[in-house]
Amino acid sequence: MPPYDPSAFPPFAVTVDLVVLTVRRHALCTLVVRRGETPFQGRWALPGGFVRAEEDLGAAAARELVEETGLRAYDPAAPSPVPSNGAHLEQLATYGAPDRDPRMRVVSVAHLALAPDLPAPRAGGDANSARWAPVEELLGEDAAAGAGGAGTLAFDHSRILADGVERARSKIEYSSLATAFCPPEFTVGELRRVYEAVWGVTLDPRNFHRKVTGTPGFLVPAGGTTTRQGGRPAQLFRAGGATLLNPPMLRPEV
Repeated sequence: MPPYDPSAFPPFAVTVDLVVLTVRRHALCTLVVRRGETPFQGRWALPGGFVRAEEDLGAAAARELVEETGLRAYDPAAPSPVPSNGAHLEQLATYGAPDRDPRMRVVSVAHLALAPDLPAPRAGGDANSARWAPVEELLGEDAAAGAGGAGTLAFDHSRILADGVERARSKIEYSSLATAFCPPEFTVGELRRVYEAVWGVTLDPRNFHRKVTGTPGFLVPAGGTTTRQGGRPAQLFRAGGATLLNPPMLRPEV
């Protein structure tokens, strides 16, 4: 058998792309940046960039988020899975179609980041503007363009966004991921509005309350109340140690 020859294989670059989701004004929104350089100059895209030689993938994702938007995600190597600032970062999927980037062969490792009501972003790096865009707006435009359309976003970012949104929608059925959209202390009503924004549905308040409080340790009383949503004082909760919702809260059919 001939010896292994690395030069027989073509070189390629590795990038990270970020699907950053938050709930703003009761709508699920994603972070997009307008590209300031070619290719796709002037088109909206997900934040991201090339991985440096000395970086691991999580560090590259966190760096790109800061450079292009000014927003910070927690260190994925930190021992606590849910940091004090409420951010959440996880690897989503890998995208490696040979023609996905016109510059060269590029493989992207996409990440999903979630956090509560994030502030207005600031553009930096090779992005000349950044904004929160309603997910329904972006995905709706792609659906209207049809299967043969180029997609609202640059590169294959429309597909990456759709995959990230579906990951969030499916995981909140059975996990505590929805609490990553909430502040450290929240009401059951605020958590319900997260589910409604992510799924795009209206849920029955009583049934929802029964389900999320029925799993021991899923929500833990925080010892206080709030009137920030109006009406009578509502009990405050924190995410508990239970990471699975049992039985799961199945997504209603739309």
